[in-house]
Amino acid sequence: MQFSRRSFLAGMAAAATATAVPTKAKAARRYSGDISPDSYATLIDLTKCDGCPGKDMAACVSACRTANVHKFPEPDPAMLKPYWPQNFYDDWSDRRDVHDRLTPYNWLFVQHIAVTENGHTEVVHVPRRCMHCDNPPCAKLCPFGVKHKHPEGMVTIDPFLCFGGSKCKSVCPWHIPQRQAGVGIYTHLDPLPAGGGVMFKCDLCKDRLDRGEQPACIPACPKDAMTFGARSEIDALAEKLAQEYSGYIYGQAENGGTSTVYVSRVSFEKMQQALMAEAKDPRQVTQLHRPTNMLDRTSGWAGMTLTAPVIGAVGAFAGAMAAGRKPDAKQQKPPATGTTPSQGESTHE
Repeated sequence: MQFSRRSFLAGMAAAATATAVPTKAKAARRYSGDISPDSYATLIDLTKCDGCPGKDMAACVSACRTANVHKFPEPDPAMLKPYWPQNFYDDWSDRRDVHDRLTPYNWLFVQHIAVTENGHTEVVHVPRRCMHCDNPPCAKLCPFGVKHKHPEGMVTIDPFLCFGGSKCKSVCPWHIPQRQAGVGIYTHLDPLPAGGGVMFKCDLCKDRLDRGEQPACIPACPKDAMTFGARSEIDALAEKLAQEYSGYIYGQAENGGTSTVYVSRVSFEKMQQALMAEAKDPRQVTQLHRPTNMLDRTSGWAGMTLTAPVIGAVGAFAGAMAAGRKPDAKQQKPPATGTTPSQGESTHE
């Protein structure tokens, strides 16, 4: 299918007009923030996680990568270049084996934090992935409307309509989503000078859940440090363990509540202090802190939530236009070019 910028812009306007006012039912179902007691949640017991000593890669990380490899991006080398308004692009395709941080090819990693208290040092191992917030700012503030909070609890990204604008990373308190250039809808719109790729993160193994299976990381843990189940059961178990350990809970209140809950004997405040004390660049650290949900702010963010369905229609129209253009069945490995911002650095269009 051949199309020009003029036909794209004309279709964009028509699509936006048709969907500018979404129904209240659809908006409430997706973004209400009302979490069912039966929705999914994960408990990660940091007193049990030992980081899988002696292994090059923690079992949960390995299982995640194996289960999701079919979702990993395969960039078009010709599209690995800066697109307006950015003067760089994110390319991890030649560093797919990196597993000690979040990347478009690694959606879970184990953070090792040495906490010293009363002269005693204890290393805490923290599996880090998307927190799957109860009321996720990434979903509401995505200008293309491609982030979705599902009734089951998970937050997902539609890779077929994402333009890689990275707003989701900017508004996420933990900067979880990671961008890969050379893939996504914008590659079908060339030479339209816009787009940055696609954002990638943990989707709670939604395809496995749809088949009645648990997320891959859960059964893979040799220490049974991860428990998966109904939100009400996970919250009750977290309270019980915190009382037994005289410990702490992270996730029930942070960012308005999340579907990923941690329990630890060591306080998360001290973990955060240890992370910052060791960090050469705080922007490169996936932090533990007390985040503020941007949806609670009364600035221009509220207006963005109204524009998301409209701009999302742009992506929908672009998807329809690009459906007739099939990418090459085989793609060469792209050259090791481009620049990649530091972990946690704000990189948005």
